[in-house]
Amino acid sequence: MLEPKTSHERSQKPVDLSSSRKPSPADSLNTKDMRRILGSSLIGSIIEYYDFILYATAASLVFDRVFFANLGPGLSLFASFATLAAGYVARPLGGIVFGHFGDRLGRKKMLVLSMLMMGGATVLIGVLPTTAQVGVAAPIILVLLRVIQGISVGGEWGGATLMALEHAPAKKRGLAAAFANAGGPAGGLLATLVVSAVSALTGDQFLVWGWRIPFLLSAVLILIGMIIRLRVAETPVFQKLDAEAAKVKHPPLLEVLRHHPRLVVVTLVATLGFYACQGLLTVWGVSMAVGSGVDRSGVLNWKGAAAVVTVAVCFYSARLSDRLGRRAVLTGAGIGAIVLAFPLIMLLTNGTLWGFAVAVVIGNGLVQGALAGPIGAYISEQFPTGVRYTGASLSYQGASMIGAGFTPMIATGLVLVADGGVWMVAVFWILILAAGLAAVRFTREGSLLKLDAV
Repeated sequence: MLEPKTSHERSQKPVDLSSSRKPSPADSLNTKDMRRILGSSLIGSIIEYYDFILYATAASLVFDRVFFANLGPGLSLFASFATLAAGYVARPLGGIVFGHFGDRLGRKKMLVLSMLMMGGATVLIGVLPTTAQVGVAAPIILVLLRVIQGISVGGEWGGATLMALEHAPAKKRGLAAAFANAGGPAGGLLATLVVSAVSALTGDQFLVWGWRIPFLLSAVLILIGMIIRLRVAETPVFQKLDAEAAKVKHPPLLEVLRHHPRLVVVTLVATLGFYACQGLLTVWGVSMAVGSGVDRSGVLNWKGAAAVVTVAVCFYSARLSDRLGRRAVLTGAGIGAIVLAFPLIMLLTNGTLWGFAVAVVIGNGLVQGALAGPIGAYISEQFPTGVRYTGASLSYQGASMIGAGFTPMIATGLVLVADGGVWMVAVFWILILAAGLAAVRFTREGSLLKLDAV
C-alpha cells in the first residue's frame, strides 16, 4: 500500500530545501558505515560476476574449441552455449536455497558462503583437463562446475542488493541497490580486460593454456572479497524482524508462491529485457563478430569499453529513479530499446569492428545500463521483508535464466532457421522487451513504499 504521507512530504520538498537545517546523516549514503556497506556490495558483486561472466567470455571464444572441437563448428558453439545456459538454469535454484537461509539466518552469512562457492568452482575450471586429455569426463565436469557457479551467483545478487537497499535511507534506495547491480557490468569489464590482456600476451598459446590464467586469478579476488565482506554488519531491517520474532513460520519459498505468485511472474517478465540485452550483445554478439573474422582483441576491447558506459549509466538511471520513480525510468529505457533493436542487431552482425563497437556501446552501454540501474530496487521493494531475499531472487534469477542463459542458444538457432539471416533475432528481442514494458506498468511504484510495510 502507498504511504499516506508520501505525497504530502514531497509537496513540502521545496520548503525543506530552502531551509537552513542541514540534512540528517540518516538521509545520506556518504557516511562511514554506508560507504563500507556499498563498497562491500559493489566489490563483492564485481568479484562474483567476474567469475560468472568470465565463463561467458570463454564460452564465446574458447570452450567450443577446447571441450567440443569434435562436434564441428556449428554444433560445437551450440554445445558451448548450452554449458553456459546450465549456469543460468542453476541461478533460480541458488536464489531459492540462499533466499531461504537469507530470510531465516540473515543476508551476511549467505554472501560469505556464495563467494566461497563461486571462487572454488572458478579455480577448478582453470585446472580442468581438456576433452583431448580425459575424454567425455571433461565437458561433464565443466557443466557441474558451471552449475555451482550458477547456484552461487543466484544467491549473491539478492544478498548484495538487500544489504545495500535495507541499510539505505528511503529516498536513496534506488542508488544504493545499484551498487550491487553495477557489479555485473563492472565484473564483466574486469573479466574482459583480463582475457584481452592474457590473449595478447599468450598469442597462439591462448587456446592451449593461456585461457586458464583468468580463471586461476579468481583465487586472489575471492580472498580480497572475503576480507571486505566479513567487516559488514547485518541489515537493520532484518535485525528488527529477527528481534520481533516476526519471521514467517513456513519456508519462504512456500510463502512467496502462496501469497505473491503474481509479483514473481510480473517482476520476472519485467527483468527479461535487461538480461536479453546481456545475452544477445555480450555473448552471442561477441561470438558472431569473432566468427565472421573481426579481430578478437578489438571485440574484447570494445566490449570492455561498453561495460564502462554500462556502469556509468546504471548509476545515473538508478539515481534518476529515486527522483522520477522506478517505473518511469524502466518504461523510458524499454521504449528506447524497442526502437533500437533492429538497427543494433544489424550493426552487431555486419562483420566489421566499427559495427560491433557502435552496437555494443549503445545496446550494452546505454540501453542495458538504463534498465539495470533501477531494476534491483524495483524488484526488491515489491516483496515483504520476511520473504524479500527469496522473492526478489526467484524473479531476478528466473529472468537471468530465460533472458541471458537461453538467448545465445535461441539466437544461434534462429539464425540457422533463417538460413543465416538475423532478422528473427531482432523480432525475438523486441517481443521480450515489449513483454517487459507491459509488466512494469502492472506493478506498484516501489520508491513510494516503506520496506517494513509492503
